[in-house]
This record gives sequence, C-alpha cells and structure tokens, in this order.
Amino acid sequence: MDSKYRMLWREMEGHRTLYVLALAALLVGSCFQYLVPLVPQAVIDGALLPDGTDSAPWVEAVVRWSGGRENLSEMLWAPAIAVVVLTLCAAVFIYLKGRWSAIASQEIARSVRDRLYDQLQHLPVRFHDQSETGDLVQRCTSDVETLRSFLSGQVVEIGRAIFLMLLPIPLMLSLDARMTGVSVLLLVPIVLFSALFFRRVKSKFQEVDEAEGAMTATLQENLTGIRVVRAFHRQEHEEAKFEAKNRAHKELDRDLFRLLSRFWSTSDFLCMTQLALVIGFGAHWMADGSLPAGTFYFFLAAVNLFLWPVRMLGRILTELGKATVAIGRIGEILQAEREAEPEAPQTLESKRGHVVFENVCFAHEDAPVVRGVSFEATPGQTLALLGPSGAGKSTLIQLLLRLYDPDDGRILLDGADLSTLSRKRVREQVAAVLQEPFLYSKSLRENIRLGRWSAEDTEVEAAARDACLHDSIAEFDEGYDTLVGERGVTLSGGQRQRVALARALLDRPAVLVLDDALSAVDTDTEEMILEALRRRRGRETTIVIAHRLSTLMHADRILVIEKGEIVQSGKHTELSRQDGLYRRLWEIQTSLEDDLEKDLEELATTQR
Repeated sequence: MDSKYRMLWREMEGHRTLYVLALAALLVGSCFQYLVPLVPQAVIDGALLPDGTDSAPWVEAVVRWSGGRENLSEMLWAPAIAVVVLTLCAAVFIYLKGRWSAIASQEIARSVRDRLYDQLQHLPVRFHDQSETGDLVQRCTSDVETLRSFLSGQVVEIGRAIFLMLLPIPLMLSLDARMTGVSVLLLVPIVLFSALFFRRVKSKFQEVDEAEGAMTATLQENLTGIRVVRAFHRQEHEEAKFEAKNRAHKELDRDLFRLLSRFWSTSDFLCMTQLALVIGFGAHWMADGSLPAGTFYFFLAAVNLFLWPVRMLGRILTELGKATVAIGRIGEILQAEREAEPEAPQTLESKRGHVVFENVCFAHEDAPVVRGVSFEATPGQTLALLGPSGAGKSTLIQLLLRLYDPDDGRILLDGADLSTLSRKRVREQVAAVLQEPFLYSKSLRENIRLGRWSAEDTEVEAAARDACLHDSIAEFDEGYDTLVGERGVTLSGGQRQRVALARALLDRPAVLVLDDALSAVDTDTEEMILEALRRRRGRETTIVIAHRLSTLMHADRILVIEKGEIVQSGKHTELSRQDGLYRRLWEIQTSLEDDLEKDLEELATTQR
C-alpha cells in the first residue's frame, strides 16, 4: 500500500467503526432503493397487463398473495404506500450514512490539525528556515479541508457506487440474462476511462496545489511586511509579483478544468450510450413479446440507479486525486523528523547558570559560522559578546538554546552536556530576549506573563519595573490590559523590546540572554535598564550582545568575536588599552559622542 494511503489508514484509527456503520447503512439503503422499482414492476405485470402475460415468478406470487389480478387492480393505493414507505426507509439509512461519515471525517480532520500543529512546534529550526510560512498555513488549512471533504463524501460514495452496481446483478440475471448483459455492456469501459483519467489528473492537482501555496505565501509575506512595502512605495512591485503568482495559478487551474471538461463530456456520452442500448434492445424485445413491460421498467430504473453513481466514479477519482495530493503535502510535515532528544534525558541537580563552551564549531549550509569557540560564564557573571554583524554572536545564543546543535565540540550547562538534556529543560533554564522580539495580539499583561503563566500581578509589575516599562504602561488608558496589535505593532520598537525583557525576567531563568535587546531604546532608558540589571547582578548569569559599547563596558568579561572566533577577551579597561577591534570601536564611538556634544554646545551657544 502506498505510504500516503497507509498514513490515511492510520489517521482513520478510532473512527473506522463509524465508517463501517456508514457503509452498512449505505448497503441497507441501497437495498431499499432497488426494492422501490420492483413495486411498479409487480403492478404493471400483475395488474395492468392482460391475463396470461408471462411474468416473473415472484410477480405471480405477489398476484396470488393479493387475491388475483382484479383484486390487485382495485388495491393500487397499497403499492403507492409501499413505494412511499420504501423510499422513506432508504432516505433514513442514507441520512445515517451521511451523518456517521460526516462525524468521522470531522473528528479525523480535527485530529490531523492537532497533530500538524503539535508537529510544527517540535520540528527543527532548519525545517522552518527552509519552509514558507504561507505554504505551511495552506497545508494546515486548505489541504486538511480537502482531506476532510474526501473522507466525508467520497470515501463512502465509492462504496455506494460499488453497492449500487453489484447488488442488482443477481436479481437482474434472474429476470432476464439478455437485458443484464446489455445493461452492463459499457460499465467496464466507463470504469477504465475513469481510472486512466485519475492517473492524468493527479499530477495536475499537484501543480495547482503547489501554485496556490506559492500564491498564499506571497500574500502572507506581503501582509506581514505591509509597513515596509508602503514605506518604500513598493506597492506596484508587490502587486506585479502577486499578479504573476495569481496568473500562474489561473493557467494551471484552467488546464485542469479543460481536462475535467473532456472527462465529463466523454463519460456523459458513454453513460447516455449505455441508456440508449437498454432502451433500444428493451423496446425491441418488448415489441416481440419476449420481455414483459414491468421487467423492462425495472431494468430501466435499475440502470439509472447504478449508472450515474458509476459515472460519478470520475468525480470520486477526481476528489481522490485532490486528496492524494493533500495527504502527500500533509505527510511531508507529519513525517518530518522532530528535534532530536536523548533517549534518557539527564536531569539538572542545580539551577546555577554555569555555562561552558568547549571548542564549539557550527556551519550553516556548509558555510562555517562558529570556529572552535571556547569560553566559560560562571554563575551570576555578566558576560558580553561584541563583534561585527555576521561574526557568529547570535549563532552562539541559538546553540545555547538548542535551536541548533553544534557540529563539533560541546556546551555544558551546570555541568551537564546540552545534548544529554531535553530541549524543554534547557529552555526552562535559559531565557532569551532576541533581536526581533515577538509579541502576541493579546494584552500587555498576557504578553509579559508568557514568561511564567502562574505569576501574580505583583510579579508582572515588578518585572515591568526592572525592564523600565511600568511607567509607559501606566500612561495607557487600560494599563496592563491594553491590547497590542499583531506582532505588537501598536507599540514602539523600544516598548516591544522592554516587554520582551520583562517577559524574560519574569521567567526567573538561570541564564538571561540579551541579544541586542536594547538597540531600540534611547540612551537614558538604556542606562536605567542597565542599572536595574546591575541591581539584579548575581541572581542569574547574564549574556549580553550589543553594538553600543556603553551597554557592555560594565560586564565582568567581554568576548570580542570576529569571523566565528574569539579574538579578544577581558574587561573594558583591559581591552580599551589593547590594540584590536575593541579599541578601534571604542575610539570611534567616543569620538562620535564627543563630536555630538560639541555640536550640541555650539547650537546652544548660537541660540542664546
């Protein structure tokens, strides 16, 4: 069995009983549907045709049971009631079929969505680096809905087509073998044509679905960066980019519908030809007296009952093509390998925040980023990382958080190798304020409490004060209950960074990481935050990444990183006297500050 269908079979676990019940209801309902045309056949052959006309044995039995032809002719209301009752019975079981299959499909879709969401939370960062967000959204929504639609309607419809086609065969053979042969003459060509069509249409669905995913990804990217688009007046460029994706999707969709139109027209022709054969041969044999009129009516009704569902196999196979593509796209996520975890995770005996890097190496896509880095951050120490963009500073933090694992060397946290700890345990010990803080579209209180959901309001406010955020929040009309927009767009860049800092402080981590977390705040606010952090010194190990040396100069130790290697190490007073990158940066920044102060003094003198 194809891996896609094996996955689908696994997803149906726990709900297969409902599908069995739905198929059973379908079988019973189909039986009632075929009983309906037997009633008019008995009336036509047993009451309306003259005495002595050849009729099926069961019709003669019905005539005898009803008291003869004359008595049956006077009781035509009874067959009418029988038709109504049989039709209602068929409707009840068809309803149950639809209800049970709908319940099962909804439960399966819910389960698949939950599994997809859970899987996405545990896939490696590399997977997300290589995936488009819009395409992932489409797989979790549109593709799951395609799967649900197929499971709700088409799976049981396959059974319906088979039942309606096979159920009447024994009865038809008992009535007239010649008419049975004519009635099924084109069934095999219709089914074969549908199967050949399925093979062609499946690849088309794959192309259309991928094109729609690309279009969704373009739309999602544009909406996420709408402010950048407008700031750089790139609306026309973005419109042209989306129009190209939209046109590509339209062209593929048009090709698909052309293929579908050829299928429907051909299958309609085959089905109408099958009906014409039944009518033609039946009329001929009825005219020469070898086929009773009631029997002809039954064959005509039976062929109409099973022919169109069989013809709908084309539609079912079309939906199967869609579902197969959707299952494949969903399976790519569900079958992706999760972040590796140790089989027997080690437990940390203490929460001191002792961090050691031992000859750590790491490469992105075969491009070395970190080369043999070794350093130690003792508990309660403030360690600063400095270096040009792309030097590997943020990568060191991502390795510490186990977003990535080193290619060589090892990282120790409180004496334990990170590779022997569960990622959850590591991230419980390390709280990070990253370069681009992410806020949810919730209240400020909820965004801060994300660090520790059980925290009291007083603890939330204390963390906000340490992040120099409390006074800003107090100015809002709704205070801590103020809702921030998506990604925190209603806040300034500095406010977003301070919310993220308060969130990290509330987490009470063993290691606090500030990855350029004060770049968007003014110098006065920065100084207040640094002073608050100095008052907290000793509570946690702090690792600070910044480009402003004023942020780093009070650190216990400063590491200067260049091209993935540590090129200098020491305190501010030591590094500012040594030849090297730190001294050059210090001289440039102090010179700029001196020039700025002189310009401000001259401006003030001129204004007097």
